[in-house]
Amino acid sequence: MAALWLSRASRKVHPALSSSSFFLSHSIFLPTKNRNPSPPITPFKHPNRWISDFEFSRESSKFTHSNSSFNLNRYAGISTSSGVAEEGSKNGDGNGSGGGGGRSKVEVSWIDLYLPKKARPYARLARLDKPIGTWLLAWPCMWSITLAASPGNLPDFKMMALFGCGALLLRGAGCTINDLLDQDIDTKVERTKLRPVASGVLTPFQGLCFLGFQLLLGLGILLQLNNYSRILGASSLLLVFSYPLMKRLTFWPQAYLGLTFNWGALLGWAAVKGGLEPAVVFPLYTSGVFWTLVYDTIYAHQDKEDDLKLGVKSTALRFGDSTKEWISGFGIACISSLALGGFNADIGWPYYACLAAGSGHLGWQIWTVDLSSRADCNRKFVSNKWFGAIIFSGILFGQLSS
Repeated sequence: MAALWLSRASRKVHPALSSSSFFLSHSIFLPTKNRNPSPPITPFKHPNRWISDFEFSRESSKFTHSNSSFNLNRYAGISTSSGVAEEGSKNGDGNGSGGGGGRSKVEVSWIDLYLPKKARPYARLARLDKPIGTWLLAWPCMWSITLAASPGNLPDFKMMALFGCGALLLRGAGCTINDLLDQDIDTKVERTKLRPVASGVLTPFQGLCFLGFQLLLGLGILLQLNNYSRILGASSLLLVFSYPLMKRLTFWPQAYLGLTFNWGALLGWAAVKGGLEPAVVFPLYTSGVFWTLVYDTIYAHQDKEDDLKLGVKSTALRFGDSTKEWISGFGIACISSLALGGFNADIGWPYYACLAAGSGHLGWQIWTVDLSSRADCNRKFVSNKWFGAIIFSGILFGQLSS
């Protein structure tokens, strides 16, 4: 009697299903043409086929079906901030096409939600979904503009807005140049093989046209500065265009990046003052170069295995197991240069209080970073936006208290 009742109950379940639920269950559980026919599924005999185990994680944005080759994670993981959706692909050898234990990582961000489909590859080419590069390029500019302000006064906010837009454009242009020159390398590196040019989503000609567009907008910003700043700013393009070649020539491309990324420390002062004051701006510029050597050496440890195979050079490979000793020295040189620049600018005491806090942040990065973990290297690298903010706050309050 109980068996008869259960049989009737199971037959009544199906009419109650909505059309969407029916098609979803049909697509998941019914065999396709390329699968072997299987006997009808009785829900009470095969509960593991009807009540599936799902795994959902907000952090990694994974949503996978554990008992079927059908994968649902393509519908999950989209957010307004950068995230990662991992897709497992089952090949004949049991390994995923993306490596890493059969899973390839596909990054999703606000670009996928708010930009037209044709604009998305260009936004990714300019790394608009990864603003850390813009922050690292902008902070030395903001330090310099604020330090150039008259004691007791706020910095020129119009100038800061111009330099903020300039940092966004120049960073995007630099990434475009890098991807055009490095497409042969990017296709062989796990972290970079999905970039628009390397993956073939954009052609080199399209990338070149986009580069011209970004440089044209940057020129519009540069022309709003004084003549001295125009010449100084235009001269930085030599560094920007040649930087991607340095990893082929020297184990110190991070030092060359420091010269490039911190040019704003010179340009910001010149834009406000109409010239340079070496006693102040050169220590500021030097501190930025040493700061870059710290964070970009940590960053380079993410790719050291791939770099070693491809013959690409970096300070991560140059320093090896002595990396923490080297970047500790660079950190000390960075803080010392910042202290010297502040002293020569006769800045107030809040600057030195923030400098002490910045020293603690830099020390925390160096002390705690796990150089064998790509994820931790990236976390420490991204945290440098806060170091820049701490130093900026010190300069701002130091100037106001002068």
